[in-house]
Amino acid sequence: MANPEYIENLRAVIGKLHGCGSKHIESVPVHEVFRGKTVWDGVVEVFDLVGHPKAKRAYGWSYPDGNKEQFVTVLELSPVDSPKNAVRAAIVSKAQK
Repeated sequence: MANPEYIENLRAVIGKLHGCGSKHIESVPVHEVFRGKTVWDGVVEVFDLVGHPKAKRAYGWSYPDGNKEQFVTVLELSPVDSPKNAVRAAIVSKAQK
C-alpha cells in the first residue's frame, strides 16, 4: 500500500492543477522501455475524480529532480486509458518541451 502522505500530496496536486477532488483507487507498477532502455520503472497511483467536467480518472506519480520531488498527474482523456499510457503521454510531453 502506498504511503498515505504521498497519496495526499498527489491528491493536492490533482486538486490544484485540475480543480477537482479525487479518491485513491490503486497503485499499479509500470515499466516502460524505449529503444531497449528503461525510461520509467515505478508505481503509478490511480485516482477516481470527483467534479471534473471531462475526466473520470487521473494517474499520478513523482520522481526526484535534484533535491526536489516533482509530481506528475495525467488525466484519463483519449488516448490515455491506462497507467502505462499515462506514463507514455508524460514522457512525450516532457520530450516536446
